[in-house]
Amino acid sequence: MFPTRTTYQLTTTLNVPIEEALPIVKDALKEQGFGILFELDMQKILKEKLNQDFRPYFVLGACNPPLANQALHIETEIGLLLPCHVVVYEDGDGAIVSTIDPIASLGIVANPDLDTIANDVKARFQRAIASLAAQN
Repeated sequence: MFPTRTTYQLTTTLNVPIEEALPIVKDALKEQGFGILFELDMQKILKEKLNQDFRPYFVLGACNPPLANQALHIETEIGLLLPCHVVVYEDGDGAIVSTIDPIASLGIVANPDLDTIANDVKARFQRAIASLAAQN
């Protein structure tokens, strides 16, 4: 049996179509020091691989290289949890934006030396989410 589910994301809604939301999200992340290493179009992937229809849904691989570098020097295997994922998906006429809560994800490592980095990343994601929410 799985343990009780805990919150593992920071989320907001944008009242714009997903095509407009993606560049806004990328800009908000960039303002907080994150670059996008990859962008997965899950709607396209699921259609091509499984011939299944799905709503527009993107997974962005966000990375802050200085923080990633610090984390890798503390915990070599932390690369299994990098980069941080951000999802942007269609919800009616708007878009939902969710980032991983780094305290939740890095908490599985149980290395207190990562706490400062996790708190820094979370604060940056919270500022990005807040800036997006303020645009509504």
